[in-house]
Amino acid sequence: MFAIVGFLVVIGAVVGGYLMAHGNLMVLMQPNELVIIGGAAVGTLFIANPLSTVIAIFKGALGVLGADKFSKTFYLENLKMLNDLFVAARKGGMAKLEQDVEDPHKSGVFNKYPNFLKNHHAVHFVCDTLRMAISGGVGNFELDQMMELDMEVHHHEVSEPVQALNTMADALPGLGIVAAVLGVVITMGALGGPPEEIGHHVAAALVGTFLGILMCYGFFGPLASNMAKKNESESKYYNFLRQAIIAFIKGAAPFLAIEFGRRSIPSQVRPSFQEMEKACKGAAAGGGA
Repeated sequence: MFAIVGFLVVIGAVVGGYLMAHGNLMVLMQPNELVIIGGAAVGTLFIANPLSTVIAIFKGALGVLGADKFSKTFYLENLKMLNDLFVAARKGGMAKLEQDVEDPHKSGVFNKYPNFLKNHHAVHFVCDTLRMAISGGVGNFELDQMMELDMEVHHHEVSEPVQALNTMADALPGLGIVAAVLGVVITMGALGGPPEEIGHHVAAALVGTFLGILMCYGFFGPLASNMAKKNESESKYYNFLRQAIIAFIKGAAPFLAIEFGRRSIPSQVRPSFQEMEKACKGAAAGGGA
């Protein structure tokens, strides 16, 4: 949502400054230039990337316009979920979790946290790791390496749309020049005509360059940067899950294991120890027993 405010500030500053200089706003209305630049930009996106990446770009852009889900409340809910999971394993043994990890949508523990179940990759990340721990024969170091590998692969996948959008943004100033050159070609064809007509064509050509640069540095470049930051927040979330799970598998008590996880949460959204204790009070008491 905050990104929308940024877009409005960019538009307001550019248009407002132009009007303050007594510019004619109608001169900037050049739909033909926008078609050339925007259409060519989308075309380069299709040429350079598979359909899955293009779809991921649009989904990522829509995600930027929404609220950031990695909040303190989000982490508190995940801390409580992990605590419930670890307490159940401590009371009944790791084998007790076999049914939960095999079909998490029918799990008594996971069903209390529908927001977690909606994140399919996180569900697989947790359940696949616990499944290997339950099966036995896999050391703590190997489990940690598996989680790290999973995180690296996922981070690479979600980075591809960001890189593609950055590439398109970098191409926009050049496409603006293409539109400007076409405008100059049209201007050359109008030489000898009325001065007003020549001036209109020159203005249209310059608007093409203006739009290309503005779309690059004012919109799509910052949008790609925001998507990259959201991906980084997601990587920190998976690291949080990893730290808590590996601590429990190594033998830490449930509440101590989620404290390991809490310490790995970024400070700006990290719940305090008291907040975590209050959220997990019942489960923590069971784990201590």
